[in-house]
Amino acid sequence: MSNLQAEGLCLRFPENLPPHPTLTHEAAVQMLSRAVGLATQIAFQPSYVDKPLDGQIFLLFIPGNVPFPPDGIRYLEHEQRYSIPVQGGRELEVLETRHGFVPLSGEIGAARIRRRYRLVKGGHPYLVLVHYSRGQSIPVPPPLQAQPIRQYPLRPHNEQAFFVLGERQGQRVPAAGSVGGMPPNVGVGVGGRPDAQAMLAQQNREMEALERRSQRERSASMNPSQRQPQPPPQRLDEEDSADELEHISTRTLALTRYRRNHELMNEVFTHAAFGDKHPPKPSAPYSIYDKAELETRVEKLTKEVEELRAKSAARRAMREMEENVEMSIIDEAGTVPSVIVT
Repeated sequence: MSNLQAEGLCLRFPENLPPHPTLTHEAAVQMLSRAVGLATQIAFQPSYVDKPLDGQIFLLFIPGNVPFPPDGIRYLEHEQRYSIPVQGGRELEVLETRHGFVPLSGEIGAARIRRRYRLVKGGHPYLVLVHYSRGQSIPVPPPLQAQPIRQYPLRPHNEQAFFVLGERQGQRVPAAGSVGGMPPNVGVGVGGRPDAQAMLAQQNREMEALERRSQRERSASMNPSQRQPQPPPQRLDEEDSADELEHISTRTLALTRYRRNHELMNEVFTHAAFGDKHPPKPSAPYSIYDKAELETRVEKLTKEVEELRAKSAARRAMREMEENVEMSIIDEAGTVPSVIVT
């Protein structure tokens, strides 16, 4: 195993993670946080990472004393390391190297980028998320175009998968009928595309997980007295939800929705068939009011309205009287006595 590690053999998560052209720091933190739980349930498979495609993501288990394995890409820039504080007291370490190319592939521009992520605080430091992408290109020096970064062909191996975390840490899994992992050489087809058998196994596992969660929710709703208080669920970002839906097939999602809707309608029809068919007659909507109190309020409001009408009539009569007085004064001032001129 040690000789193979020198040639680039590493412990790799057997599932095919969905590719992404870009990977944000928030998405990397979320994936690394979930990876701790996955590593206790799924065995990691010794495998090579060689000439990855743009957007590919790998989850590796690399102990602190083991260097990062070669990936078939030669980089012209030294790896840069920086840390990013994350909410909750966690710290994300990022190692980035740029201007990579695959020797003997005909690439004349070095534009490949490799970023490695790990949670040095708040996670497991040996779980490393690796993402490949492209950036600004620079010319490849001609002497380096014909110098491979590793020896080919890659040496075949028959190393068994084993668990890296949890109670079963160090337990090996047979190649055939593996528990919690996938057999070797299954999962990636030609050109890095997912194999049909691996996709089917992944869909079956996701469907079983969804069914178990649905059964727990249904049993909790049927036995409210036995329900235990649980902490509020952690809010998931929209990116997280989109990431999860990308690797769930349309058939699996449609079947899950059909079963959920069927269970909801079953509850409705069960209540209609076996529930109380003669419910008590609902009380009148106005029975919450006191009739005597309402009559008292009506009488009070009627009296206030009459008082307001009387005041309005008095003001109107006063205004008419003032107008009549003003008109009479004007008429008297306009009358002039006649003068007889002789």
